Amino acid sequence: MEVKGEIYRVSGPVVTAEGIAPRMYDVVLVGHEKLMGEVIGLDGDRTVIQVYEDTSGIQPGEPVENTGASLSVELGPGLLRSIYDGIQRPLPVLQEKMGDYIQRGVTAPGLDHDAEWDFVPTAKKGDEVSGGAVLGTVQETKTIVHKILLPPLVSGKIKTLKKGKYTIDDPIGSLEDGTELKLMHKWPVRVPRPFTVKHPPSIPLITGTRILDGLFPLAKGGTAAIPGGFGTGKTVTQQTLAKWSDAQVVVYVGCGERGNEMTEVLTEFPRLKDPKTGGPLMDRTVLIANTSNMPVAAREASVYTGITLAEYYRDQGYDVALMADSTSRWAEAMREISSRLEEMPGEEGYPAYLAARLSEFYERAGRVEALSGEDGSVTVIGAVSPAGGDFSEPVTQNTLRIVKVFWALDSKLAQRRHFPAINWLTSYSLYNRVLGDWYSENASANWSENIATAMAVLQEEAELQEIVQLIGSDALPEDQQLTLEIARLLREFYLQQNAFHDVDTYCKIEVQAEFLDVILHFRTLAEKALATGVGVPELTSIGVLEELGRAKYEENFSELLPKLRKQIEKEVAELMEAD
Repeated sequence: MEVKGEIYRVSGPVVTAEGIAPRMYDVVLVGHEKLMGEVIGLDGDRTVIQVYEDTSGIQPGEPVENTGASLSVELGPGLLRSIYDGIQRPLPVLQEKMGDYIQRGVTAPGLDHDAEWDFVPTAKKGDEVSGGAVLGTVQETKTIVHKILLPPLVSGKIKTLKKGKYTIDDPIGSLEDGTELKLMHKWPVRVPRPFTVKHPPSIPLITGTRILDGLFPLAKGGTAAIPGGFGTGKTVTQQTLAKWSDAQVVVYVGCGERGNEMTEVLTEFPRLKDPKTGGPLMDRTVLIANTSNMPVAAREASVYTGITLAEYYRDQGYDVALMADSTSRWAEAMREISSRLEEMPGEEGYPAYLAARLSEFYERAGRVEALSGEDGSVTVIGAVSPAGGDFSEPVTQNTLRIVKVFWALDSKLAQRRHFPAINWLTSYSLYNRVLGDWYSENASANWSENIATAMAVLQEEAELQEIVQLIGSDALPEDQQLTLEIARLLREFYLQQNAFHDVDTYCKIEVQAEFLDVILHFRTLAEKALATGVGVPELTSIGVLEELGRAKYEENFSELLPKLRKQIEKEVAELMEAD
């Protein structure tokens, strides 16, 4: 039942009202224009509301209406290919209504209520069903079959279930207790969707990017952070992951990013081709756009909206990748609202509950057995934008305590045009050990050993560089000169990858394993050759090494690698015989 009150005080996006007596997190309509807001505090008979729209011109005395419902999203067919703002208002629909400049107080449903979907039931009359059960399917896009789920809190025996074309408002059947069944249901964004069992992280999310799959792998259902300053490649990395990772559904949340960056994403994503199907990538993508000039409260809601949509597809048995770009802007929104509420500030003015909110968000990731019995996962990859690239600031530090993978983007690498600009000395993954068995079975038996060797070489190179800068590399012993050369091959051939090259943008996991093995095989042969008196300059000037560097851009790279391995063996053997 709607209860009306009036505005008592306005402080930016925070409005205090009297006379509505709501529950926490109820949605309210503020002012004559009915701006959407959410209850975030109760103080006696006064209610504190964060408003999701600009509050300019709102004044005390204007009416406030309590809807009695919490902030929820519509879940059903039609989510894919959609572009929403932070509270699931479809931006293309709003643009049609009023042009490029969206007015206040305007709303639109998250799903198209007029579109008809061809529903094919998989359950039947008389079946006893519990929350989350699959009732039937709808072909949402060419690649994704949308499973129609019973709402998680509903259960009973099916009385009727009909096949045919329906809108999301049409009843498709009913339970014996009279509950109507529809293609759509609603779910509150701040409440995690329930599941049966959470599985351990034992399967990697294959990205096709060598430095990520090899050195710092991410598990399906895992959490990762990509911190980096301006121009280091956060957005390109996330777009590459969206395009090439083996997640079946992508939810991209542009949370408080600059308008020009978000425009690039909104125009680029619909044009991107899905390499797996040849169709548009948008066929399995949901975009949530909330730019930095939009109201801060909606920015805070956009992250919860994104993770709820991701959990919905997880419950259907899909592997979902959620890209949040960036959680720093979300934290800044929390800081602004917290200061308006006159709460005690924590470090650098962020609220004391910053770490708790970040934890709540990242902990909704996971690979689970859903209520439907299907196995699905939500993998969360959050970009962090520390001011001035300072990783010691609170958002980065609190994120690091929560996530298991840290892909540290480095401005110096980006300036040297080394992309992806992920610093192999400061990044880490806590999934290396648990995923080792999977890689040994599916990529290479000596995968873990080779990765450990490669990391040791790169770390030794970093230590030697200090000496090289003082006295030059020629003054080093020959074995250390060889280490520098092997590290160069690893950096320039293996770790560097061109996201815009048709072939090099994606590298199959078996090819990654073979490529690394060839480089380390050369290291083993070169060490033997050194022992017989062959010099480092002769070893590093063999022509086949440059061929190896160029071969990664060839479509038949996987076929070339065994030939290049034999050529390396032949040329090193010739040097040893000549010596």
